[in-house]
Amino acid sequence: MDTLDPDLAEPATERPSDPRDPFLTALGERVRSLRARRGLTRKALSQHSKVSERHLANLELGVGNASVLVLREVCRALDCPLPELLGDETSHSPEWALIRDLLRGRSEDDLRRGRMALTDLYGQSGAPDARAQRIALIGLRGAGKSTLGRLLAESLDVPFVELNTEIERVGGCSLPEIHNLLGSAAYRRYERRALEETIQLYPDAVIATPGGVVSDPANFNLLLGHCVTVWLKATPEEHMARVMAQGDLRPMAGNREAMDDLKHILAERTPFYSQADLQLETGGKPLEQAFTELRRLVEPMHSAAQGMH
Repeated sequence: MDTLDPDLAEPATERPSDPRDPFLTALGERVRSLRARRGLTRKALSQHSKVSERHLANLELGVGNASVLVLREVCRALDCPLPELLGDETSHSPEWALIRDLLRGRSEDDLRRGRMALTDLYGQSGAPDARAQRIALIGLRGAGKSTLGRLLAESLDVPFVELNTEIERVGGCSLPEIHNLLGSAAYRRYERRALEETIQLYPDAVIATPGGVVSDPANFNLLLGHCVTVWLKATPEEHMARVMAQGDLRPMAGNREAMDDLKHILAERTPFYSQADLQLETGGKPLEQAFTELRRLVEPMHSAAQGMH
């Protein structure tokens, strides 16, 4: 039986890898463990994966820096996802494996119900009436979160919170300085702290969130659990035009590339924005019309929650 070209299992650089590299050692242990769990000999795994026994032996010993193609074939033969082989935390216990199998193949609606049930089970969400008193607006920059948020807060007679401002307060410097000097990990920590403090300090508020709040699962879960979320939608072209109308002309540099990037970001974030409780299309609408529709969308839920207090 043909085996994969040994060159595919060599490192991309000419420098030999450290034979005791901790990552490669742990990877080899996982391959050996999964092989044993499947009841396969190394020879049988070689036959199923078309990877030579010699390269499998090196891989299991932690001295073989296998290519992605080799790892893909090993995963296929072991019937496991690549993240599990690479050490995803959900591979560390039988319970995780059983939960993964239970969720595999479920629809988005089923997964959403499961997430909400787990959120309630582990106390990650506020009481339904308390949650409805906080309205969080999500969406890309230029969606109208700040403008519509201020109008909505004034209409509901509740505080308006610009989460970006709170992040700068927590970080002690501007957003560009946080990103450029401290990095994205620090930004997400400040975002988390700002969101936690906002939830604690404002039982009743309208919150304008950063466009990337959906990028961090922990922060987005916190937002979903304690606020009614509204996704303000618009086309990439409208997002770009609104940002430039605010005086930010940076997108003009390499306009085509900037627009392509914006479309890609929106496409990647759309599945997460879609988890919002409510959605409002703001594209092509005058400000007054968009505000009227937003107020009509959230007012019944917010008023009912206030009546319970």
